[in-house]
Amino acid sequence: MARKKKEETPAPGSPAWMATFSDLMNLLLTFFILLFSMSSVDAAKFEEIAASLNASFSIFDSGAPSITEGGLVSSGISQLDQIDNYQQNMNENQDESDTNNEITEEELQGKYDEMQSEATENLGEEIEEELKNEGLLSGDYEGFIDMEITSQYVALTLNGSILYDSGRAEIKNEALTFLDKLGNVIARYGENIVEIRGYTDTVPVSAGNKYADNMELSQARAYSVYRYLVNQKNMSEDMMECSGRGEHDPIASNETAEGRALNRRVEIRIYNEIYSQASSQ
Repeated sequence: MARKKKEETPAPGSPAWMATFSDLMNLLLTFFILLFSMSSVDAAKFEEIAASLNASFSIFDSGAPSITEGGLVSSGISQLDQIDNYQQNMNENQDESDTNNEITEEELQGKYDEMQSEATENLGEEIEEELKNEGLLSGDYEGFIDMEITSQYVALTLNGSILYDSGRAEIKNEALTFLDKLGNVIARYGENIVEIRGYTDTVPVSAGNKYADNMELSQARAYSVYRYLVNQKNMSEDMMECSGRGEHDPIASNETAEGRALNRRVEIRIYNEIYSQASSQ
């Protein structure tokens, strides 16, 4: 009599498909914890993770998922779609915020002007201290120099009668000591642009003068100071400029002797470091 084969009883425990389903749920749970732990979701990383899940389980395809279209899986897909939409909205809001935080050209120019003004204020304080150390703001030289601070430069204005005889551009011998002390101060700023301007009053030059008019006379006077600083103080001509303005740009009325005396002047402009570096590039 043939022996009847004993029927195999199913192994105890959950069905095999439950293990795969549990693995998927663990992956989804880990994925959601990862999202919540991040301060900001990176769209590129999110797409990589989504692509990885799609390749492994095909849950993002339009066809049927590889397991079953159960309620949990459908809910998971729905939540992922919501997260994707949230990430897109966050990126749009971030782009809008970045646009609002952009500095306009006017604001940038304002910041630049503010930096220049501050640099010139500091430069003015330094130059004033140097002039005091040289004794040029007191004693015999008191009133020889007027100092003005603008947004770009410090202007030192010298009365023309201190440096020159009437109608001439050669520096007077008695002015050389004064100019030597002043040159010591200016030479300390040899890396800054230094501009020398000459001015006259409206009285025409006398007949037979070597200079044709006031413009030529003012240019010659500016040039004489320019040459003194280059030759005696070894200042670089690359950082220096000189020009004459003649009777133009008066600072007082030419109708009075006092006003004409003020208009006969030499102005030495020492530009701040920011302006000098930008102009020399």
